[in-house]
Amino acid sequence: MSLRIATKRLSKELNEINSSGPPAGTTLLSAEDLREWRFTLSVLGTDTVYAGETFALRFRFPDNYPLESPEVVFVTNDGWTAPEHPHIYSNGHCCVSILANEWSPVLNVCSVLLTLQSMLASCKKKERPKDNERYVKHAPISPKDTRWHFHDDSV
Repeated sequence: MSLRIATKRLSKELNEINSSGPPAGTTLLSAEDLREWRFTLSVLGTDTVYAGETFALRFRFPDNYPLESPEVVFVTNDGWTAPEHPHIYSNGHCCVSILANEWSPVLNVCSVLLTLQSMLASCKKKERPKDNERYVKHAPISPKDTRWHFHDDSV
């Protein structure tokens, strides 16, 4: 039953993106099936440390989406790199509460894109998380298997 709900919801979201477009500053690169979608993301405006930069994101959807959050990572291959940000690891994993304990089924792909775009736009200094090297060395394949601690929402 969950798979049917996920299929219906993802079909609706993809139709909306195809007809109205994704949020400004983002582009749908691929959505050949309902399991994995890829987007580019740029921060709007010139007063950002990421001005002129574009990043790629991969969304993977679980069978029980939207009851469970998608797996979202910045792509770090094929010439793409993850942005240097205090909540984004060099392997592309993001420490973002709405992708973990603050996920709600009312959220969707566009709201995740806007959240990440906003998170980057508010960043004042490019830097990796303090534990980047240790985390990347021991990180699970999926960031959804990480027990994130959300203690800093200032960046």
